[in-house]
Order: sequence, then C-alpha cells, then structure tokens
Amino acid sequence: MADIAHPIPAPQSESRSWLRRIRVPEMWASLAIAVIWLAVLFDAILGPDFVSTSASGNFTRIPSVVFVVVFAYLGTRVVARYGFGTPRDSSG
Repeated sequence: MADIAHPIPAPQSESRSWLRRIRVPEMWASLAIAVIWLAVLFDAILGPDFVSTSASGNFTRIPSVVFVVVFAYLGTRVVARYGFGTPRDSSG
C-alpha cells in the first residue's frame, strides 16, 4: 500500500488570524446585545422614575426601566436578525 504525503500548510501570521477573528459578525452582534442589556441593568439600578402628579395630590411612580426594556427588546430583535441571520444572496 502506498502513502501519499500531503503538503504541509504554511503557518499563518498572528495578525492575519486576528483580523479574521474580528470580522465575524456574530461576535459584534453578541457584543451589541450584551451592551444593550447592560444599559437596561444600569438603568434599573441607577435610573430615575417617571412621576405623574394629579391635581388632587395623588402621584404615580413608574420606574424608567419599564420603558427602556421595550426598546431594548426591539433593538435586540433587530441586531439578532441582522447579526445572526443567514446571509442573503446578493445576485437578485
């Protein structure tokens, strides 16, 4: 039985593999989603409340995170769709 020697691939430089790693769209989408939800967390901890006062002196206090989380959810959906979605064919 004869063996065939396969050519040894040339070693890639460190900078080449680093550039290939930072071009991954899934990494940037994950980072963007993490930052969105960290902003929600910090708003929940440190954010102000929306206060509404009526003429009779009654007031309603709603944490601002209730409104922020709605937009964070919508933003997460958009980033996930474009960051993790399948690439579309650009020919048509």
